Amino acid sequence: MASFASTGMGTETGAIIAGPAVPRDAGLTRLRSVGLPLGLAAIVLAGWQLAVTLGHIPPVILPSPLSIGKYIYERYDILLMHAVPTTLESAAGFAIATLLGIGLAILITYSDIAREALYPNLVFFQLIPKIALAPLFIIWLGIGSQSRIAFAVFIAFFPVVISTAAGFASVDKSMIRLCRALTANEWQIFSSVRFPAALPYIFSGMKIAITLAIIGVIIGEFITAQAGLGYLIIFATARADTEISMAAIVVLCICGLLLYGLVALGEAIANRFYSAENP
Repeated sequence: MASFASTGMGTETGAIIAGPAVPRDAGLTRLRSVGLPLGLAAIVLAGWQLAVTLGHIPPVILPSPLSIGKYIYERYDILLMHAVPTTLESAAGFAIATLLGIGLAILITYSDIAREALYPNLVFFQLIPKIALAPLFIIWLGIGSQSRIAFAVFIAFFPVVISTAAGFASVDKSMIRLCRALTANEWQIFSSVRFPAALPYIFSGMKIAITLAIIGVIIGEFITAQAGLGYLIIFATARADTEISMAAIVVLCICGLLLYGLVALGEAIANRFYSAENP
């Protein structure tokens, strides 16, 4: 037994059978990434509940988390009815903003004239206070969902354009020269080099865009709407019903987290598809 161990073959064979080692702290890292945010949220909610209870704060000023949760549980049907149009319009605005942003970024990347003509104007429009233009979208497009979706696109596409253009520009120039030396055409370079390399930038812009799209829809619902969480918040505020407003805000946060999670899931799928290990 000792002579066999001295050859080192046992160690090598065991390594082959065992496969790659898993970091011992991987599970701890995942636990911390989930536990810390949930723990902090629980502490904030507990402090909020204690402050309302011990301070005898009236519900019209600040309802307690328990009362908000009770309202959501009892009136989930009304909240869900208003959450559906807000979520769908936000998703539609985000999708259009993403396609428009990526398309403009491709145009800016491959055309010097387009970049010199469009980029300064994009920055100029980004500097305009968006809330000041919201009523104009209502005048131009009416009080329907099209005005809210258009306004969501207007404020959400800019991060996608900038992030995607930065991602395309960050590709190693030597890699592009190598592809051209191997007689690859521009489409092959784009699909195999530029686009995969720009994915982290694209999804960074998309994560910002989804939050802005929700904000755009809510602003539109504040101005004119007959349904939606923004309409419900304004309606409850006019009646000084803070509990309904807070419940609508909680549901809005949940909808936003779901949409953000879908973007993060898309990023994980895209990274796996374009991974260097993908055959």
